[in-house]
Formats: sequence, structure tokens, C-alpha cells
Amino acid sequence: MSRLLDIEDLSVTYGGVTAVDHVSLSVDDGSVVGLIGPNGAGKTSLIDALTGFTRISTGEIRFENRRIDTMRPHARARAGLVRTFQSLELFDDLTVAENLVVAAEPVQWWDPFVDVFRPHRPRVQHDTQWALDVVGVGDIAERLPVELSHGERRMVALARAIASRPRLVLLDEPAAGLDSSETELLAALIRQLPELGIAVLLVDHDMGLVLGVCSTVNVLDFGRVLASGPPAAIRENNEVIAAYLGGEPTP
Repeated sequence: MSRLLDIEDLSVTYGGVTAVDHVSLSVDDGSVVGLIGPNGAGKTSLIDALTGFTRISTGEIRFENRRIDTMRPHARARAGLVRTFQSLELFDDLTVAENLVVAAEPVQWWDPFVDVFRPHRPRVQHDTQWALDVVGVGDIAERLPVELSHGERRMVALARAIASRPRLVLLDEPAAGLDSSETELLAALIRQLPELGIAVLLVDHDMGLVLGVCSTVNVLDFGRVLASGPPAAIRENNEVIAAYLGGEPTP
């Protein structure tokens, strides 16, 4: 596998508070990598930094061997690095399909002129339908997000994230609020994404989900990488257990 995302010595500070503390990790092409940690460990701050929603204090971010840490969020998304949000951020006045069109449509300065002559561009329609089919929400494509269940909205958010056919998707708590059957469906979808050319960096509190779908898991605690390795090693790591349970690691 080739290296897709490379994070080196990355730090994020808010005032005098360090949210991400000299983190280094990587994601290979075609992989599913996990990022876990207790509340406040810095997981979302790291995703915000990777996608350009917050500034980094130190370090480098390379995507496909190209530095992107000075690029704006839309430019990183256009390069193939996209994300979901914990709060979903769907457009409630647009249908499910229209939400996906917004994500699939590349934004260029000449787009308004193109829209005059080609208002329904075939590639965008094709990618939108592809994402609907992959996630299995084609039957609700013409409904509004406010008409959907929480689980359906989560699936729509995932479909919207992949509608532009990115190289890497960062999933921020995608299983939040899902029941066990919905989480199993989500796990199957995440496992499928690398086969479709989309690598995954998964952030979630559901340890069963993360350990079940990821080849490598990184653990953050107080903004630092506490442990990194295959799921079996992370599951038995005393420092990881202590971080989650609030105790002291055993010798």
C-alpha cells in the first residue's frame, strides 16, 4: 500500500490550551484506520486541523505526498480529503439527492456559465446516484432530511461525504445515536469503502465498531498519541485501558 495521508509533529493550540500535542500518524491508500480516545482527547480537533477548519501550530500535513496544511478547506476537499460532522450539517431545505449534488459538484469560477448551458451535468448525476446506491439510501432520495430518522440522516451524511468520490474520508462519530443493527450496517459500509477506492480515518467512541473494522488503531489521550497498532494489541494495552477507565496502568 502507498502512503496517502502523512501527519508529522502536528500540534493545535487554542489560546494557552494544547488540544493536539505533536501528533504523528499516517493512513495508507486502501486502508481503514481508527482514532479513539476519551472525551477531550483531541480527536475532533485533529480532524478539524486535517480538513482546514482550524489552524495548526506546528507540524506538516501531506496528502498524496503534497503539503496541504496551508490550503483552505474547500481546496483540500477538492484534492480528495473530505469529512463528516458529528452534527451532520445537512441542508434541511434540500432533498437527500440535492444534498448529495451539492457535495458532488466541483466548485469552479466558471460554473455559473456552465450551468446556463448544462444545468444537469451527467457526471454529477452519475456520482450522486452512485453514492446513493453504495450507502443504500436511494429509496429516500426525494425526501427532506427533517422527514428522516436519525439513522437515515447518518447514512445520508455518509453518502454526501463520498459523493465526490474522494480518496480519503474522515468519519467523525458516524455511529453516534445508532442502534446495534444500524451500527452493523455502518460497519459493512466502512469495510466496503476501500474496495471502492476510498480510504477511511474513523473516529468513534464505539470500541466494537473501531476494533472490528480498522487495520490500525491510534489512541489519543490529552492530545498525544498514547498507543498505535493493530486492534488486538490496542484491546490489551494497559495504558489504553487505564485511559478509558480512569485507573493506573498495571505493570
